[in-house]
Formats: sequence, structure tokens, C-alpha cells
Amino acid sequence: MNVRAAAAGDRDALARVIASDDTFRPDEVAVALELVDLALAGSTDYELRLAVDADGAVRGYVCYGPTPMTRHTYDLYWIVVDAAARGLGVASRLVAAMEDELRARGAGHVRVETSETDGYGAARALYARLGYPEASRLDDFYAPGDALITYYKRL
Repeated sequence: MNVRAAAAGDRDALARVIASDDTFRPDEVAVALELVDLALAGSTDYELRLAVDADGAVRGYVCYGPTPMTRHTYDLYWIVVDAAARGLGVASRLVAAMEDELRARGAGHVRVETSETDGYGAARALYARLGYPEASRLDDFYAPGDALITYYKRL
């Protein structure tokens, strides 16, 4: 599995990865695709790195960018792995590639926000495995019983 920057022709493959199962609600799919489109259009606020298998198929992606009004903090906005490729280390490779790139730029921290719902349990487990400590929890943020959990890692 190789990690590479996204190119304009990757949009359809990214949309397929996002829709590979029912993890994301329609409003979440719309936001994920909005950031994909902005990144592919050259926005400096969002970057995409793709995990591509030996056949050239996109198996996952990470979207991240500089946190506004900070000097060396970045937000990890989305990490999405095709349902058929889960459990193969794709997400870990994507995060490692992002962290290596950010360290090379002199970045100091990465912030991640996620939901406490069951559908995001694998993401929360990933962040914990990769050394992202929970920094805050805002109860009932997204909906009653659905907290916003923030993870914050020093690079």
C-alpha cells in the first residue's frame, strides 16, 4: 500500500470510498465531499493523501489542514477507509504519512474531533492506538447522547 497526494482524477474513487458502507450520514457525506472538492481545487486549507493498493485502487484517504489562527497546529478532518480494506492497517499508514509530512514542516500538534457514537468507535480506537490522548469531551454536542470528543497529539 502506497500513500500519495490526491489528483483531480481521484474524485470518483474518493466518493466510492466514502460511500463504501453506511458509516456516514448523508450530511456527513456532503461535508466530506465538499472538503475533497476544495482540496482537489487547490485550496491551501485542505490536503488529501490517498492509500493506493498495488493495482492503483484507492483504499482510503486522510484530509487535514492547518488550524486557522495557529502557528503550528493542524486539524485531521477526515480519515476514511474503504469498508473492504478495513483491518489492513490503511488508516495507520495514512496517519503516519500525514504526521511525517507535518513534522517535516515543523508542525507541533494535530487536533482531531469525532463523535462518541458507535459508528465512530473504530476511529476512537485508532486515535488511542496512535497516541492521540483525549483532550476534551463536550456532552450532547452533536445531538442528545452524542458528545464531541477532541484528541490532541504533540508531534
